[in-house]
Amino acid sequence: MQTISAGTRAPDFDLPDQDGRMHDLSTLLRRGPVALFFYPIAGSSGCTKEARHFRDRAAEFGHVGAHRVGISVDDIATQERFAASEGLDYPVLSDLHGRVATAYGVRRKYFTPVKRATFVIDEDQQIADVFLSEISMTAHADRALQSLRRLVNA
Repeated sequence: MQTISAGTRAPDFDLPDQDGRMHDLSTLLRRGPVALFFYPIAGSSGCTKEARHFRDRAAEFGHVGAHRVGISVDDIATQERFAASEGLDYPVLSDLHGRVATAYGVRRKYFTPVKRATFVIDEDQQIADVFLSEISMTAHADRALQSLRRLVNA
């Protein structure tokens, strides 16, 4: 499956977060650009490190007017436990059937349910940057911030 690339329109979605509240991309983008990151398994060591790094850089994301949103194929209850245990201050969405992961080209059949991928999406719903790395957990938030700073200063 080919991951969608920068310069393409981001597929819209409507998914529940850890509290069961629905979020759609179009509405999120009305408040500013979005750093959308897919993570394989809520609570795993790598995903925890990645999610914490997005949490810990909250002020920097706020400074560029961007919102952080995580997505995995875990169910709502698992997302709720994950968000609570890690003090996540942003929505983690449940893509239980993998439809959104498929639309973004990050769904897998083997290894883990989804690729670890981050998409920076501008307010026009265009993908400004894509970052894929299975081993560099903190690089996802760092790369998203670099891209967002370029977007804001453009």
